[in-house]
Order: sequence, then C-alpha cells, then structure tokens
Amino acid sequence: MASAFVVGDIFRNKVTQLLEKTDSSLPQRLRDELKEVLEKKQPTTLPFSTARKLKNYLEEQGHPFYLHELLEDSSLHLPEVVKPPRNPELVARLEKIKAKLANEEYNRITRNVKTQEITRNGTLADFGREVRSVKAVVVTIFNFLITVVAAFACSYMGSQYLFTETTARVISAVIAASVVGLAELYVLVRTMEGELGEP
Repeated sequence: MASAFVVGDIFRNKVTQLLEKTDSSLPQRLRDELKEVLEKKQPTTLPFSTARKLKNYLEEQGHPFYLHELLEDSSLHLPEVVKPPRNPELVARLEKIKAKLANEEYNRITRNVKTQEITRNGTLADFGREVRSVKAVVVTIFNFLITVVAAFACSYMGSQYLFTETTARVISAVIAASVVGLAELYVLVRTMEGELGEP
C-alpha cells in the first residue's frame, strides 16, 4: 500500500523557494522534514504525513499555490512487496496433487484406447477376429448363391408340369430365382444395417 509520493522538480523548486524565505512562519519541525526530503537521493519520497502537514500549513497561510500543484509531476511510491518464502512441505504436497490430477486426466482421456490395436503387427486375437469376419462374409455370399441356384433349379424342374417348351421353363426359372435373390438381398441388407447399429 502506498505511504509516500515520489516528488518531481516542481515540488523541489517550490519547496526550495518556501524554505529560502526567511520571513515565513514555517514550523521548525516541518522545515526539518522538508529539508530532509530534499536532501534525499533520487527517487525522492515525501511521506503522506509530511504532505498533510505541508497542506495544512499552506491552507493556514493562504499561499497562492496548493499541494496538488506541488505534486503535479509526482507519483505514488509503491513499496516493493516482499513475498514470504514458500513452505517446502506445502510445495511438495501441491506437486503430488498436480501429478495425481494429471494422471487421472490422462487415464480418463485414454480409457477407450486399446494398446493392442496400436501395435504395428497386431496380435493373434486381432487376426482371429479378422478371419471370423471374413468367414462370415464368405458364408453369407455362399448362402446367397446357393439359395438363388436352388430357387432356379426348383423352378426349372417344377415348371415342366406347366410348360412344355424349354424357353418358357428357363424364363420362369429366371423370374423365380430373381424374386428369391431380391428377397435374400433385402434380408441381407437389413441384417448388415442391424450389425452396424443403424435402424
């Protein structure tokens, strides 16, 4: 907290003029305090108590200049705040708490990361999972083809009782196989959407 002014040249000149006057009724104690302030090396500081005494004196004597004019080029003297040394035990505890919080934050961020997926070559479990997914795709395609071929064969064999010409039997078998293939494809697409989590 400020307790003094850093005075400038205006204050020095006017106070010097005031001190040089022999006929002034300046109290001796105030005169000594002002001389002491002027004799200080730069930066010259004027305590608030001395400034208050000078202000009262100027008001009583009716001088043509006022304190705010004296301190026009002055500034507040803010003493340097001395910080107390930090307690080493407290610093150590704070460092432990910071490290613990950083570790918890790291664990929260990386809890969904699987280290096995990061490895370059992968693991045997990853290879087995990939083989199972490829096997499922191959089985699905094979099942689709078998269903379409079986529908074609069934329709071709069954249509001999309706049609005598081979062309009509082949056309009816292709139509039946196409209908079965489209139905199978529809079911396959719906199944794949369900596995992907889409409605």
